[in-house]
Amino acid sequence: MQFSKTALFSASLLLGQAAADLPPIVMKGSKFFYENGTQFFMKGIAYQQDSAAAGASTGSSKYSDPLANSAACRRDVPLLKQLRTNTIRTYAIDPTKNHDDCMKLLEDAGIYVISDLSEPNLSVNRDDPKWDVELLKRYTDVVDALSGYSNVIGFFAGNEVTNNASNTDASAYVKAAVRDTKNHIKATSKRWLGVGYAANDDADIRENIAHYFNCGNQSEAIDYWGYNIYEWCGKNTFKGSGYDKQVEFFKTYSVPVFFAEYGCNLPNGAAGRIWEETTALYSDDMTGVINGGIVYMFHQEENDYGLVEVKGDTASKLKDFDTLSTRMASISPSSTSSDAYKPTNTPAECPKVGSKWAVTGDVLPPTPDSNLCDCMYKSLACAPSDDLEAEDFGKIFNYVCDQTPQACDGINGNTTSGVYGIFSMCKDRQKLGYILNEYYNLQNQASTACDFKGQAKVKAASADDGCQASLAQASKAATQTQGGSETSKNVAVPIPMKSLFTIGDLAIGAYVVVAMSVGAGMVLL
Repeated sequence: MQFSKTALFSASLLLGQAAADLPPIVMKGSKFFYENGTQFFMKGIAYQQDSAAAGASTGSSKYSDPLANSAACRRDVPLLKQLRTNTIRTYAIDPTKNHDDCMKLLEDAGIYVISDLSEPNLSVNRDDPKWDVELLKRYTDVVDALSGYSNVIGFFAGNEVTNNASNTDASAYVKAAVRDTKNHIKATSKRWLGVGYAANDDADIRENIAHYFNCGNQSEAIDYWGYNIYEWCGKNTFKGSGYDKQVEFFKTYSVPVFFAEYGCNLPNGAAGRIWEETTALYSDDMTGVINGGIVYMFHQEENDYGLVEVKGDTASKLKDFDTLSTRMASISPSSTSSDAYKPTNTPAECPKVGSKWAVTGDVLPPTPDSNLCDCMYKSLACAPSDDLEAEDFGKIFNYVCDQTPQACDGINGNTTSGVYGIFSMCKDRQKLGYILNEYYNLQNQASTACDFKGQAKVKAASADDGCQASLAQASKAATQTQGGSETSKNVAVPIPMKSLFTIGDLAIGAYVVVAMSVGAGMVLL
């Protein structure tokens, strides 16, 4: 096989990088660059077993961290190199495990990593969206586990969480995750690491959702936009596939855009993929706007998207592997230098609330604060019984919020009006305690109002002066800033009653029925 001069030059560049840390990738305007100013195009492969395409669920809550499996990395990295891969995408890593071996193997091969922050049991759920202390800890733990490696580009705060017009409200919680993850990176890392979102290609929402994550205060907006797109299937053309429309839409986008998943396996399965779209993706038709893409996927699974079949300790190349390798060897994207590139695109305007978009653009859910939630729980006069199981929470939520909706204002969130309760970001047991306490107070602390057939109990408040001060400060700050983010304008704020915790002074108009049973709804990677 003959290599072009450009391919040989790129290979020599990667060989030169192998002796030292890979230079971090940086963002400028709507493009990526190496630190030396050379433009970076993503030539990626999705690298994780049991991860379903296009945001679908695998039906399992278990996952295997691909960056913690040294033997698999030693087996697979040479194959990734044969595909001229410079980026892999992982969908769930275990922040408690060691990743040094795999990250070093990838680094030596000139391969960068972009990783989703969630895992199957800890993600923003489109059917019951929230952004709470447990999710924040998961996301920041992943950042902390990977941020020290120079070959990490960044993270995805969500993958197709909103996938049609019926669940656009979930995007507010993902954008809150973007905001708080970016703030954590800013506070803990000495270099740029991006936080983005990977979206599906739904005609009803694609314009609104792309604008929403890009609009407003840029400290809260995404750093890059990933598109999971499967529109080019088999033989097609730049226009016939609709790729021309994607380029036209994103030519004014202010942050980098790339394909976070691509590689349609129709009409002849993975073996029949001819990868015409790969040639188009790195052609002059697209490289001025789209920064490359990530092929779905390395491992052959039941969904038939694989490039490699793994049996035991052996990995065998499939037919589409060699076809893609040949395509990748032939591409030579036109580029610009960082010095020559002068960005002119500006952030989008936030979409208006309407029939196909249920999120106001200038307010986000509050930043999770575990200390504040702990203080609130210590201050309760009525709380869940110690032996109350999580699967029983839902019945109490349903009863209290149905009988006394105002008792639930402090934990509710309404993305259309932009009203969020101060304690909407707390753990489920803490939120249950909050509404039990509210209900108890609204019933004039009647002895029967804190029982629920033994599922609740009266207790002595144990919050110290520090907690009392924190709660008072949080209430004051919420009133002054009127929101949980820098651009927020509304929040459900406690007002004085018989106890420290009372109803909000802004009624949401509808309560949230919180589904507490394990596995309720589809949890997305």
